[in-house]
Amino acid sequence: MRNALKTKEIALPRLNNLTPTLESTTLKLMEEAGELAQAIGKFRGLSGEQKVMNESRVVDLIVTELLDVAQTAVSLMFVMEESYGADIGSALERHVQKLIDKGYLLVE
Repeated sequence: MRNALKTKEIALPRLNNLTPTLESTTLKLMEEAGELAQAIGKFRGLSGEQKVMNESRVVDLIVTELLDVAQTAVSLMFVMEESYGADIGSALERHVQKLIDKGYLLVE
């Protein structure tokens, strides 16, 4: 039963002071993902820098970058809906079913 699934739901706005395209938003998504990876590298000491940030500061940075990735992904969903007629709701249902089919998500 899907009602029993633990989810993390966030509502992010359609940015209305930009004119995003498929290409510009995809490039921005990759940029934000890189910044997230950089923050995680700092957290794990993989950046080559001496650790100068305390853990709570780095965790805050990771969460900030993660939300930037999510916002950009949502922006890309709006581009796909508005410019290409994509049905994100149906795609989400197929995505969840794919997770179930692969065994990543157990439902009772």
